[in-house]
Amino acid sequence: MKLFQMTGAKDRMREKKMKNQPRNVTYSSSGHGTERGQGSQVSGWVRGHQAGGHSYSQDLPKCITATYFAKARAAEVNAMLKAVRKPAGSCHVFNALPKHMRRRAMSHNTKRLPSRLRESAQRLAERSQGAPDKEKKPLPKSRSRRARRRHGNLLLEFNRRQRKNKWMETHIWHAKRFHMLKTWSYCLPLKPTSKSFRASYRAMSAHALLQDLSYFCCLELRGSEDQILRALARLTNKQTGPTFAAASCLSGARQGSVHLYRADQFPQGSLGPADFLWRPQVPDASDRQLWIWIHPALKQDVLSELQLVCQCFEAVSVSEEPRPAAEPPAGRKRKTDEGDAGPPAKKLLGDGTRPAGAPVRWESTDTAITISDLTMEIVRYRLIGPLAHMVLTDTLHPAIEKVFEPLSSGEADRSVHQQQTDIFRLLRGVCSTAEFPAGCVLGLTVDDPRLTLPQKRGKTVPDLQQTTEEERVRDLTLRGVAAHCSQSALWDASLRERVTHGRLSEQELNRMRSELLVPGSHLSVAPSGVPVLLVHQAGRVRGEERLHWGSGWDLLLPKGWGMAFWVPLVYCGVRVGGLHMSIKHSQFMGQPHFPHDYPDCPAGVRFQSEQEAELLEKFKRRPPSKRTNYIKHGCLAPFRCPWQQLTDEWEELMNLSTETASGTRDGAPHFTVLRSLKVLRQLSAWCRRVSRRNTNPPLTRAAAVALQQDWRRSLVWVRVRLLSKGQPALHATVCVPTTSDLQLLLKDGRSSGPQEPRHKDHLKNLCEHKTDPERPARLLRGVWPQPLPSVVSHCSRSTLGWVQQGDFSLAAGRGEALAFISVTGLLHMLLQQPQEQHGVVLLRNPSSLQYRYAQISIDT
Repeated sequence: MKLFQMTGAKDRMREKKMKNQPRNVTYSSSGHGTERGQGSQVSGWVRGHQAGGHSYSQDLPKCITATYFAKARAAEVNAMLKAVRKPAGSCHVFNALPKHMRRRAMSHNTKRLPSRLRESAQRLAERSQGAPDKEKKPLPKSRSRRARRRHGNLLLEFNRRQRKNKWMETHIWHAKRFHMLKTWSYCLPLKPTSKSFRASYRAMSAHALLQDLSYFCCLELRGSEDQILRALARLTNKQTGPTFAAASCLSGARQGSVHLYRADQFPQGSLGPADFLWRPQVPDASDRQLWIWIHPALKQDVLSELQLVCQCFEAVSVSEEPRPAAEPPAGRKRKTDEGDAGPPAKKLLGDGTRPAGAPVRWESTDTAITISDLTMEIVRYRLIGPLAHMVLTDTLHPAIEKVFEPLSSGEADRSVHQQQTDIFRLLRGVCSTAEFPAGCVLGLTVDDPRLTLPQKRGKTVPDLQQTTEEERVRDLTLRGVAAHCSQSALWDASLRERVTHGRLSEQELNRMRSELLVPGSHLSVAPSGVPVLLVHQAGRVRGEERLHWGSGWDLLLPKGWGMAFWVPLVYCGVRVGGLHMSIKHSQFMGQPHFPHDYPDCPAGVRFQSEQEAELLEKFKRRPPSKRTNYIKHGCLAPFRCPWQQLTDEWEELMNLSTETASGTRDGAPHFTVLRSLKVLRQLSAWCRRVSRRNTNPPLTRAAAVALQQDWRRSLVWVRVRLLSKGQPALHATVCVPTTSDLQLLLKDGRSSGPQEPRHKDHLKNLCEHKTDPERPARLLRGVWPQPLPSVVSHCSRSTLGWVQQGDFSLAAGRGEALAFISVTGLLHMLLQQPQEQHGVVLLRNPSSLQYRYAQISIDT
């Protein structure tokens, strides 16, 4: 007979079933009715030959004695009963029931079990309830929602949730309507939960869009004007445009913009952009004040450089004034411990860009300059659109003279306040925000806007009535605001604190409204003056298309007054935008957005690393069969652009000098972004097609070689406009067209363009054999591993650069993109192209093989 051999899985299954059974059963036979000898040992559950080499008879016995047979199996029966009565693991008593009799409720109610099993189930329940306390974690006693929503408890909860990411004053309003994003140590609104992209664009083009920019950091410099200018001159360069010493900005009548570099490192060591505002000269005061507004991702780098050039390393302790405690809700008494001053005060100051307890002021005995960190001390709102000034005139109401007296110091201040009020009332006579001079500043003291809040939300409309003061309005739009009218009490820290703590609470304001005899009538309360600053934003000032698009006004307020001004502004019918609309606003204006489009800055490098990880994680979430094979599409860098490799390869291709630029710090990238206005104007003229309007001298090889030597490792910011259909995507490749491509465009101006031949995936076999020990550990199918091959000559068309922002532009009505390209590659391309086709490039998305014709331009 052929023996049956069990597999390993069956052996394991049998061992599991027999783990509670006796391995051997030994009994002695008296020889009655058996064929086996006396004293023989029979192993239980053994078939065939035994381990000892002897065997027993395979024949069935002719007869058995019941008593001896039962005695031999007694141990097996006892083991079986013991296993059934004592369940192992997580089994329960009711598992002994047949499956058709089991019910889920039996685990909670033992009376649902049969009577023969109730006693065992009851003992099991008592044993589980009597377990030691250390084994069971006590459940936290949750308070009721009513208790959690009490004012003091709510403030404690809000403060706890701000330990890692700070909130702006409008956070709760945004959190109910926006998707929130935790970034740069803040919790910021990203985009609305409803579809509003086109509506927001219409608001920027025809009405007004509102944004909260209070997360921007403000650094104040106080000291001698000469000392401040001498120190800040090391961080800027005149080649990039006006500096801190610009005459129009030094008086305090205009806001300026600069690009900051590390001390004496231009053009290397780029930090990022910054806006600055000088305080107008105060009579009988020798010191000047300067506010520098920077992005939170840039703050630590700029602050360290400012301390270096100003020699401000000595921290100054700032004594904070006691803040009033938050009042408990009416009708309720709060129990306080001994020594507790009362309920926790609401936190008005919270800066996520510095650790808790860090100093906020530094001074120098050598330069007599003091640096103060005013982050979250000033609320900043931005209104974008042609009717932004109309929204401000409908919301703000200049304070009367008796309200202004506590904030003034004499007759001169009251006279200036009256002049500021007259200028503010002239704003309604201006048709569009774009008519004002760029960067003009107007100081003002206004009433509490909550006192004049309308009952219903409306929409601000332009004033079509002709004003009787056309001459004054024309003079305002041509000359701007005088320097003395740009003065404001917002510059004084003590007055800011007084206004912040003197604000009427919402509880008191609602109580007074409830006591009105006529609901909705004007509140007769003692109004409080609030100092504000109105700063004009110029919008699009470079290029020839859509000039002044995106202009608006910035409203600067003291802390604590954020929601008091936010709700009245929203009641004027404005749209509210988040970080997403800030990016789109920069894209429509053709300007780089920080830190997304600053690859030569430390903050830009950090953002690119985060973006690469995010895009790679999104790529891995797709099934392998649904992922784009970037190797076959000839895309080397779909997640991060290798700018350093691009500039190095173009430099080597043109046989230029490879000496490292002097002044480069350890760890800093060698490539730079071209920001010299003189060179940008020259490149912009060479990129234009020859026409009657373009009378600039043509590009010569000598001029190109000279420019390549000076900026051989530089990138230039260009605007790419598609000549036909197509929608550019992120990290799309900008390529040099061949001679045949240009001839095809001349024959057919609406040609779709050439196609890239499909590449061969040489790494496919390595990705498929996952057990290969020689396979790279981080090899991902469809993505080129590091190090990359040549990025310039990898495809059939030479690579110039990559797209940073790309989409269908609602402003242009076609696909537009903003990209960085190599200066060396651009000059090489322009020398090869005919003059009537200067600036024509090819654009290809990472997931496509189709090239599209496009025209590049440099806005200056």
